[in-house]
Amino acid sequence: MQIEVLGDGEAFAHRVADWVLGLALEQRGDFAILLSGGSTPRPVYALLASAAFSSRFPWRQAHWFWTDERFVPHTDARSNFRMAWDAMLSHVPVPPENIHPVRTENVTPEQAASAYERELKSFYGAGTLEPTRRLFEIALLGLGEDGHFASLFPGHPVLKEHERWAAAVIGAGPEPRITLTYPVLESSRHAAFLVAGGSKADILRRFRAGDPDFPASRFQPLGELGVFADSAAWPGTNPIERR
Repeated sequence: MQIEVLGDGEAFAHRVADWVLGLALEQRGDFAILLSGGSTPRPVYALLASAAFSSRFPWRQAHWFWTDERFVPHTDARSNFRMAWDAMLSHVPVPPENIHPVRTENVTPEQAASAYERELKSFYGAGTLEPTRRLFEIALLGLGEDGHFASLFPGHPVLKEHERWAAAVIGAGPEPRITLTYPVLESSRHAAFLVAGGSKADILRRFRAGDPDFPASRFQPLGELGVFADSAAWPGTNPIERR
């Protein structure tokens, strides 16, 4: 795992946006990008929508999926879809059919999870994940203050789910959530945790140490894994560390 530390929030956002754009430009056909919610990736999404990035990005090839979603309407301020839509997707020439949000209205959480699993399988073109063919080309992941990522929380039964592609998460927060499961999240060619802010410094330290209580520590993608952090989350002196 490579850990790359940038000096401040602006440098952090530019580096991650450059990384995403560079990988996207390497693609020769349709490909999938996995988005996380929260405040950390928002500046990255906004940069990708800016003229300097948007004019070069292959919007017609990219398909957008979400690691997880709160079971709230897409207009709700808590919605991960809304954050990405407001920051990026509503400002760029992405075909509507390339946007794949989790459905959250007029369904139960379990129905929403099943529907998202079907959509993922339809895009992938198969009902079983193959080790030699990744579902996601790029996966942007968050790191929660309890070591969760997506909506895989410490101690939750969904951590042991290896058959379903998406599952409802009940009882881990004030509202139900829909999350992708480990096998689906791990079907990624290029995955990176985005970690910013001083409140994440101890969490990042424990994640680096492989804290067994952290669901994020168990994440083992089929491709490469990296971490982008700002200097507040990584107060050390080395800008790049490999382990």
